[in-house]
Amino acid sequence: MSFSRKFPFAKRAMPVLLAAMLLPSLASAFSPFVVRDIQVNGIQRVDAGTVFSYLPVKVGEQFTEAQASEAIQRLYATGFFSDVKIDTANNVLVVSVQERPTIASVSFNGMKEFDSKAIIKSLGQVGFGQGRVFDRSMLERAEFELKQQYLSKGKYGVEINPIITPLPRNRVGVSFDIFEGDLAKIKQIHIVGNKAFSEGTLLDQMELTDSGMMTWYTGTDKYSREKLEGDVERLRSYYLDRGYLEYSAEPPQVSISPDRQDIFVTFTLHEGEPYKLRSVKLAGDLLGLDDKIQPLVEIKEGETFSAAKTNATVKAITDYLGSLGYAFANVNPNPVLDRDSHEADLTFYVDPGRRVYVRRIQIGGNTRTRDEVIRREMRQQEAAWYDSSNIKSSRDRVDRLGYFNEVDVHTAPVSGSPDQVDVNVDVKEKPTGLINLGVGYGSTDKVILSAGISQDNIFGSGNTLSLQVNTSKTNRAAILSHTDPYWTKDGISKTTSLYYRRTTPYDSRDAYGDYEVTAFGGGLNFGVPISEFDRVFTGISFEHNKLGRLSQQYTPQAYQDFVAEYGEETNSFIFNLGWSKDTRDSAIAPTKGSYTRLSGDVSTMDLQYYMLSAQQQYYLPLGRAYTLAFNGMADYGKTYGGKSFPVIKNVYGGGIGSVRGFEGASLGPRDTLTNDYLGGSRRLVGNVQLYLPFPGASRDRTLRWFLFTDAGQVANTSGGACARGIGGYAEDPCGWKYSAGIGLSWQSPLGPLQLSFGRALNAKEGDDKQAFQFQIGTGF
Repeated sequence: MSFSRKFPFAKRAMPVLLAAMLLPSLASAFSPFVVRDIQVNGIQRVDAGTVFSYLPVKVGEQFTEAQASEAIQRLYATGFFSDVKIDTANNVLVVSVQERPTIASVSFNGMKEFDSKAIIKSLGQVGFGQGRVFDRSMLERAEFELKQQYLSKGKYGVEINPIITPLPRNRVGVSFDIFEGDLAKIKQIHIVGNKAFSEGTLLDQMELTDSGMMTWYTGTDKYSREKLEGDVERLRSYYLDRGYLEYSAEPPQVSISPDRQDIFVTFTLHEGEPYKLRSVKLAGDLLGLDDKIQPLVEIKEGETFSAAKTNATVKAITDYLGSLGYAFANVNPNPVLDRDSHEADLTFYVDPGRRVYVRRIQIGGNTRTRDEVIRREMRQQEAAWYDSSNIKSSRDRVDRLGYFNEVDVHTAPVSGSPDQVDVNVDVKEKPTGLINLGVGYGSTDKVILSAGISQDNIFGSGNTLSLQVNTSKTNRAAILSHTDPYWTKDGISKTTSLYYRRTTPYDSRDAYGDYEVTAFGGGLNFGVPISEFDRVFTGISFEHNKLGRLSQQYTPQAYQDFVAEYGEETNSFIFNLGWSKDTRDSAIAPTKGSYTRLSGDVSTMDLQYYMLSAQQQYYLPLGRAYTLAFNGMADYGKTYGGKSFPVIKNVYGGGIGSVRGFEGASLGPRDTLTNDYLGGSRRLVGNVQLYLPFPGASRDRTLRWFLFTDAGQVANTSGGACARGIGGYAEDPCGWKYSAGIGLSWQSPLGPLQLSFGRALNAKEGDDKQAFQFQIGTGF
C-alpha cells in the first residue's frame, strides 16, 4: 500500500491540510499493523535519526492511518523536504523524501548603497542565508527585507531580481541582481493643524528639508525613515518646550510621485493649549539635602511649562546625586493638569537608591594602546565612591586623546554586592599614524606645499613623534618634535623639538628688497596642568639666525642696520613662560566658551629682548544657529641691553587672522630704502564676528558664513617716529586700521578654509588694500 502527495514549492500549509484530509480515503484498504522495520530513502544531508525523531511510531509499535497522516504533516512541517511519501510492505514502513536544496552562497550584483556583509547579516535575521534550507517563501521574505533597506534610504526606484543557480549535491546559489535607481528626494514637506507657530518656524526645527540650493552638499532632502522619526520627536519637543502638554500628532503621511523621484511628506498636528505652572515641588527621599537640591530646579512657578527645563532639572538632580555616589538615582517629573484653567502642578519625585562605590575599572578594546595610557586619564578611582561627574570627565579625557574612534564608559552592578559597581571602559582604536601631503593657496603666502609624517600614539605609549615640512613664497620650515604627555605621573608634559626655518620677509607692492633670514635651533618645553581647563607651560630653546642674500643696493635699510648692530649671525637662548585656559565646546567650530592665553619670551646672549603676548577669545551663542565671537590679541616687545629691537623678531598685522581688507603683513612701519613691510614690536588686534548658518546647511556647524569687523595697529615700542617708506610713501602706516565685511568658513576635506571680502574703512595714502582674501589652514 502506498500513500503519497506532491506539494507545491512555495505554499506548504494547504498541501499538508489536503494530505491530512485525503489520507483516510486513500487508505481504505489499510489496516493497523505492528511495524517490523522502518526504512528512510532519499536523504542526503539530513540525518536518518532526524527523520525517525519526527515519526509518531517506533519499531515494534502499532502503526495506524491516523499516525500516517501525522507523520506526513510532521515531516513537511520541518521545512527540510519538498516531497514526502510513505509506503508499507510486509509490515515495513518505508519513508521516501525529497530534500529541499540548501543555500551554498548569497551574492549581490549592482549593490553600491550598502556593504554586502551588513546586508547578509540582516537577511540572516529573517532566516535567509548561507547554509540555510532554500525555500521560496523565505526568498520572497529576503527580497522584501532587501527592498525595505533601500526604501529606508530613499531608493524608491530600486529593482531586485533574484537568480537561482542549481549546484551539485542538492545546493543552490542565490544571486540578487539589483538596479538601485536614482535617489528619491523630498519635494515638499507640509504641516497641517498648526496655529500657534508658522509652518516655516516648525520646518526650521526639522532635519529633513525639501530640495534647495545647498542640499546637494547637506543631503537633508534625502528621505530617511530614521530621520523622519527623529523629526517627529523634534516637533514634539518643540511644542512641549513651550507648554503644549496636550500636543499630539498623527503618523506622518509619505507619498511618492508616479516616477518614484519625488517624495511628499505631510505632518498633521493637534496642538492643544499651553499650560502655566501653578506649583513646582520636590518629593521623595531628599536625603536631607533640600537646600542643595532646590537650587537645581530650573523651572519656576508662574512660568510656562518647558520640557527642556524639566529635563534639565532631572539631569541636574541626577548628576548631583550621582556625584555623591548614588549611581542609580531616579528623578521622575509628574505634571498634573487642570484642563479648565490650563494650569499644571509639577512634582519631581526623587528616589536616590543605594549609595555605591567602584570596585574595579576595566579597560577593553585596546589592542595597541597600553592600559596605563587610558587609566591615567581616569578621574574616577577604584575603591572610591561612585562619582558621575568624574566618570564623565574621564570619558571626555580619554576621547580627547584622539587615539580612538569610539569611547564607551558604562557601569555594571556587581553580582551579589548591591553597593558596588564596575566601570567598564570600552574603546575602538583608530590608526594614529598619518602621512600627509598638501597643496594650499593663500592670498598672502601664495602657493603652500606641505608634507609630514606623524604618529600620535607611538608603540601604544601615548607619546607623539612627528616630522613636518612646508614651503611657501615667504617661508620654508622643517620641524621634528617628540611629545610625552605624561612625563611625570602628575600629567606634566614634555616636548622636545628641532627646527629649521628660512624666511623671506613680506614685500610691499612697490618694494624691491632681496634678502632672507635662516634660523635653526631646538627647544625643550613643559606643560603643567593646574585644572581640567588650565595649563601652565614653560621651556627653553636655542636659536641660531643668519641673514643671507644681502646687498647694499637691494637689502632693506632696517636689515642693513640690524647687521651693523648685531652682525650677520646671532645666537640666543629663549626662555618662555605662559598660561592657557580653554573652555570652548569645540576647537574646530566653537559655539560657546572662551579661550585665554598669556605668554612671555625672554631672549639672552646676542639678542636681548622680551616679548609679551596675550589672546582672548569668547563665543556667545545667540539662539540655536547664531554665534557672536570676540577675539583680542596683543603683543609687546622691548630690548633690555641698550640695543634696538631686532627687526627679525618683529610681529606683523594685516590680512586673515588680524585686519582683513588690508594686504597681509602690510600694517606697521615701511623700510625707508625699499618700502618693504617691516612689522613692529607692538601689535594690537580686535575682531568681532557674527556666525550665521549657511543657507541650506543650517545644521552643519562646519560650514558657516559670517559678518565681521576688525581693528588693528602695528607699531614700535621704541617711541621713535613711524617709518613711512621712501619719501613718506605711506601717510600713516602705524595708525589704527579698521575694516568690515563678509566671509565664509568651512572645514573642507583639504583643511579649514576661510574666505573673506572686506572693505578697509579708513585706508590712507600708501596703505595696501586687498578686498578678497582666503586661506586654507587658518583659525579665527
